[in-house]
Amino acid sequence: MVTTVVLATSACGSGDDTDAPSNSTTRTTVRIGLAYDIGGRGDKSFNDAAAAGLDRAKQELDVQTKDVEAQKAETEEEKYARLKLLCQAGYDAVIAVGFTYAGADPAAGPMARAAGECPDTRFAIVDDPSVTAANVANLVFADEQGSFLVGAAAALKSPAGHVGFVGGCAVDVIKRFQAGYEAGARAVRPDIEIDTHYLSTPAQGCSGFNAPAAGRSAAEAMYDRGADVVYHAAGSSGIGVFQAAKAKGRWAIGVDSDQHEVVPPNLREVIITSMVKRVDVAVFDFVKTVVENRFKPGVTTFDLKMDGVGYATSGGRVADVAPRLEQFKKQIIDGAITVPTRPAD
Repeated sequence: MVTTVVLATSACGSGDDTDAPSNSTTRTTVRIGLAYDIGGRGDKSFNDAAAAGLDRAKQELDVQTKDVEAQKAETEEEKYARLKLLCQAGYDAVIAVGFTYAGADPAAGPMARAAGECPDTRFAIVDDPSVTAANVANLVFADEQGSFLVGAAAALKSPAGHVGFVGGCAVDVIKRFQAGYEAGARAVRPDIEIDTHYLSTPAQGCSGFNAPAAGRSAAEAMYDRGADVVYHAAGSSGIGVFQAAKAKGRWAIGVDSDQHEVVPPNLREVIITSMVKRVDVAVFDFVKTVVENRFKPGVTTFDLKMDGVGYATSGGRVADVAPRLEQFKKQIIDGAITVPTRPAD
């Protein structure tokens, strides 16, 4: 089977290399390629955070960039081909946004294959620590720590003592969000009721990250059962969670970006906070290491101490509980609280 991948810039036009870059040894401008996860630029969440980091690097570091979209239900072969074509086109560094680029077998998946066949290209994979190679940097986050804080916020703002969690795909990285959220909620209220629902599985291609209708349905069911706050870690499906909160007159919590600032205005009123995951910082910092010839392979974890995760305050809806959240934050940074990375059985 022959797989064809077209290196087109994203619909929003952030890429500026319309033609493949020259491989001339005389060029000095660093060129960065970025491959999105499912949902792509415009998802108001994970991918948009990566896009913000790329855009900042283009502006501040004078690099040239190209960002390319993923397709629904694509195969690992197609993901590999996208990464391979970026390095073959002469990009100095290639960033893969999302754990799906690791593949089912990280030693032989899309990222490992592309990195092995392009040893002179520096790669980064966001949200996956499992791919190991001398030319691969793993940019990961303490998702559980940020989720602990918004879990505490949910419990503090929940009159019913009943909250929910909607995950985009039943994989380890999203289960870290669930684990932290549950731990934070129970740190405030040990008897709190927590509903959990995953929209997809790896066998379904993790399609739940781009299924707003499914997100809405899952959240509506939780609200109907009595939950008054629902947190999503579901990419663009989160819009459906916010729509459900609006329809039911309840609260929701966003993820990755400060979603109060990026969703349509009619949905802002339902978002009490967001778990902010600084994918933009990770992408920008990686590009900077490439530009400054400081590339370092292996895992870098962006945690609370590094300001890699946190919670948003836009809208002022957590102002009354912020002192308690800051207390929890300090305890986590100081090591007084260890946040679990796996949900309790």
